[in-house]
Amino acid sequence: MRHTRTGAAGGAIIAGVSDDQRDQNPAGQAPAAAPVGPQPEPIRFFGTTWVNHDGGYALRRVALALGSLVTAFAAALLLRLAYEGLEIGDVGPFLSISVVVLFAIASSIAFVKTWDSFSRRPAPSSDEAALKGLKTIGFIGSLIAYFLRCLAEAPGEKLRRAEYEHATAEFARRRSSRTGNPAARRPKRKK
Repeated sequence: MRHTRTGAAGGAIIAGVSDDQRDQNPAGQAPAAAPVGPQPEPIRFFGTTWVNHDGGYALRRVALALGSLVTAFAAALLLRLAYEGLEIGDVGPFLSISVVVLFAIASSIAFVKTWDSFSRRPAPSSDEAALKGLKTIGFIGSLIAYFLRCLAEAPGEKLRRAEYEHATAEFARRRSSRTGNPAARRPKRKK
């Protein structure tokens, strides 16, 4: 879109950019070129720092490991207070034991499912949606899995690194097979 403005000398200045484009790039710089090749998938709390382990990657791992451990400890303390509330309410041993068993089973299932999610993608038709409530109840297990994985790497880094390296290798293979002008190639000689 072209529009005109009046300059200081009274003449018209023609600008080749619209107001929308100027708002998106106020410095008047040329827009950044689109990235070539596959791009790494960001990981929550880490972004793409996991690719080169830069941008505070190690500090983020330590902070998230400590944060998940402190949160798991606080949640366990709250569950302990809730259990004591059941004891004070004198609900009976069956309900008290049932609550403890429920949280133990839910936490172990949440730990296993969370740990598995770091190394493989869930199938689209999997039972993840059905287990969502159970994983919510057993959130302490998920927090512990997150803490343990942060000790070694960013959660999900191994999976995303394998996918990224595979995509990069595929892109390089396809790109190298397309170099040159195919019309200028000489036909292969038969031996």
